[in-house]
Amino acid sequence: MTDENTYDVVVLGAGPVGENVADRARAAGLSTAVVESELVGGECSYWACMPSKALLRPVIAQADARRLPGLRESVQGPLDAPAVLARRDEYTSHWKDDGQVGWLEAIGADLYRGEGRLAGPRRVTVTGPDGTEHVLTARHAVAVCTGTRAALPDLPGLADVEPWTSREATSAQKVPGRLVVVGGGVVAAEMATAWQALGSQVTMLVRGSGLLPRMEPFAGELVMQALVEAGADVRTGVSVKGVTREGGTVVTTLDDGSTLESDEILFATGRAPRTDDIGLETVGLEPGSWLPVDDSLRVEGSTWLYAVGDVNHRALLTHQGKYQARIAGAAIAARAQGVPLLETDRWGAHAATADHSAVPQVVFTDPEAGSAGLTLAEAEAAGHRVRAVDYDIASVAGAGLYGDGYRGRARMIVDLDREILLGVTFVGPGVGELVHSATVAVAGEVPIDRLWHAVPSYPTVSEVWLRLLETYRG
Repeated sequence: MTDENTYDVVVLGAGPVGENVADRARAAGLSTAVVESELVGGECSYWACMPSKALLRPVIAQADARRLPGLRESVQGPLDAPAVLARRDEYTSHWKDDGQVGWLEAIGADLYRGEGRLAGPRRVTVTGPDGTEHVLTARHAVAVCTGTRAALPDLPGLADVEPWTSREATSAQKVPGRLVVVGGGVVAAEMATAWQALGSQVTMLVRGSGLLPRMEPFAGELVMQALVEAGADVRTGVSVKGVTREGGTVVTTLDDGSTLESDEILFATGRAPRTDDIGLETVGLEPGSWLPVDDSLRVEGSTWLYAVGDVNHRALLTHQGKYQARIAGAAIAARAQGVPLLETDRWGAHAATADHSAVPQVVFTDPEAGSAGLTLAEAEAAGHRVRAVDYDIASVAGAGLYGDGYRGRARMIVDLDREILLGVTFVGPGVGELVHSATVAVAGEVPIDRLWHAVPSYPTVSEVWLRLLETYRG
């Protein structure tokens, strides 16, 4: 049985990005259909942001408590792993999406469950779980918001090992005694932090020279130091050449011929776009490819197809995808209303400028690492004339009050020609809450002379802003 329906906008994917596109389209009065093959709420809600941070919050809270005399004596025992996992389950709604389905219904979007595929310009077919087929036609736009999946290396027999990816790492129901983590990026660092604290003996295998390679080098150095102090075995400059499961034991062979035994192995080795089976070939695009877009998130060469969130490979972060969704929704609505000229100039209402200049991120390790904008290497590679200004966060009074033995570092990248900030990085306990101030400074292109008048409250860790500016001025 097949039925056909027409909408102003059809959204493929009901994660946070697809939800936000639908919300903006509905707010503009456009009829909207949303297609989802798994859970409404997507990767972030069930296998990424929410469960990972629910796992990490007790770890960080315990670490903070242990920095304070009078409190550390009360928290010397291990974490209650079953309680941590149970709270994690609550934050994933036990992998049920009733609440988010209700939200879609409340905004007036129609949900189609099943596998959605493009079937030519402005057409999407949806094959439901019971085999029912729906044909959806979009008057104005189709938005691909299908996100990414874990990219696994091409190792013989890997599937037989049943390795963990980010999904298994955030949803596991018991703590493995020994866990090998392959990778050195955000997922690897966060999951190594979480499972080591929950009772696993973690071994990290990092192909590069350190952790968090997309951030300032000192960020990875401080996070690695803390992981080693917590008991993790972090090995850099190594590669995995083979992996087998013998009974319940995973045997990992390294490039030097040595082997490791563990109960589970997590591959956190990158992401791939979920575009391999969504009908891209029917509109002249390559299945399995990233979808390049302009700043209004419209796929290059198209007048009706949008790619929003991770799938366009601009900034693989949930909050950045939601930002893109707000921009795309506004652009779709404006074009549907016949607006003759969109605001696609830098920082315009229909341009995702922050993707280039002001992307914020927090890594929820202990210590936390957070940044907004460009690193020193990125700024120099872009041809800017810059100066990096560093400061030891531990020298700020608020850091000492935060906890004994505070270790941290801050860096701001100053554009010497325009006297504005191109990027800011913080590493240290509790610095995640400093990142938005950096985001405002970078996105707002606030002049250094004006930042001098932004007085930080004393005694807070945010006083590091004053110390950075004093260091710059000399």
